[in-house]
Amino acid sequence: MEKILQIFRAKEIRNKILFILGILVIFRLIANVPVPGIDVERLKSFFEGNQLLGLLDLFSGGGLKNISIVMLGVGPYITSSIIMQLATMIFPKIEQLYKEEGEAGRQKFNMWTRWLTVPLAIMQTVAMISLLKSQQILGDISLINFLTIITTVTAGTIFLMWLGELITEKGLGNGVSLIIFAGIVSALPTTIKQIIATWDPTQVLTYFGFVVISILTIAAVVYVTEGQRNIPISFAKRIRSGKLQGGGGSSLPLRVNQAGVIPIIFAMSIMLFPGVVSGFLANSSNASVAKIAGTIADLFSNQFFYGACYFVLVVLFTFFYTAVTFDPKKVAEGLQRQGGFVSGIRPGEPTMEYLNFITNRITLSGALFLGAVAVLPFVIQGITGIKTMTVGGTGILIVVSVVIETIKQAEAQLVMRDYDNF
Repeated sequence: MEKILQIFRAKEIRNKILFILGILVIFRLIANVPVPGIDVERLKSFFEGNQLLGLLDLFSGGGLKNISIVMLGVGPYITSSIIMQLATMIFPKIEQLYKEEGEAGRQKFNMWTRWLTVPLAIMQTVAMISLLKSQQILGDISLINFLTIITTVTAGTIFLMWLGELITEKGLGNGVSLIIFAGIVSALPTTIKQIIATWDPTQVLTYFGFVVISILTIAAVVYVTEGQRNIPISFAKRIRSGKLQGGGGSSLPLRVNQAGVIPIIFAMSIMLFPGVVSGFLANSSNASVAKIAGTIADLFSNQFFYGACYFVLVVLFTFFYTAVTFDPKKVAEGLQRQGGFVSGIRPGEPTMEYLNFITNRITLSGALFLGAVAVLPFVIQGITGIKTMTVGGTGILIVVSVVIETIKQAEAQLVMRDYDNF
């Protein structure tokens, strides 16, 4: 509580927090502005019977359930980011632009990511509208209205992307993650209402067990997020101007989960595509296409298959994002330039190989944990049969990770401004 009071006493940080809260309020307001011509009752029953769309609504920040003008959320922007990150591993010039050309290179890279978001948003909007029309949730609309909806929803995605970047610029958390966080938190009252409405006195122990598992999951997420491996670093002594300088030791902290919540978001983005596309093509006039789409839809409706794919993607994206954000070669070169070395390891390439080995080991444990938490709700739902517990694990993981990261960045800014008092 004292830390929170100190954060709000610092005028600049307080203004940043209020600014971010204001942006999140704007997001929640526009997330409740619906696209015209929606059959509300059909929409409600469609969401209740479709687990995939429940995850997509979580991913969009809660805008899809209302078929709002921001129903895609920041999904296209995240998909664009995934494509651009993959491009850095495929095309050396893009990797050089992102990693070696400094701030100017990263700004150009981010600009390309924004431009790629536009066609992705258009394609996803067309697919979603076609899916809703096939389910008779969206009535017959003219070509002008169809183009208007596409333009509006695409503009809504770009607007959310801009809001997310405004939040990120304040240095108090990742804007995209905070927008998804706001959507999850806003759904809590509805979830509680559903649990109360479907309350079954004979399943009191089941509900109690779920609460216990939720608390343990939160504690485990905090523990793993805060966990790190400290690599002991020694510095060689040097003689400069006739004086002995340097020496001593320090440590290089390597986080167990360096990727944070990003792998979950990336995995969700990939997992949602097959279901949306198959739903779109299920009513195709071509019998072969419709049959293949139906097979894919049935496959992804299988909880075991869906959970297994989700788990594997989370693990893979954890390794992928860690490889993008942490470069053992550059760290080893930096240590060598500063006269530092890992105790018992020669500088240069042996240090790089050692850091790569340690990073892969700790990333494996973090990746397996993230994957386990991501699929835990599917396991619980399979055991209990209670649908209101479907997306609890993913939501808890995102919320806890975002809160921890935001608090850390706020504390860092506070320490920078008032170190002694802090």
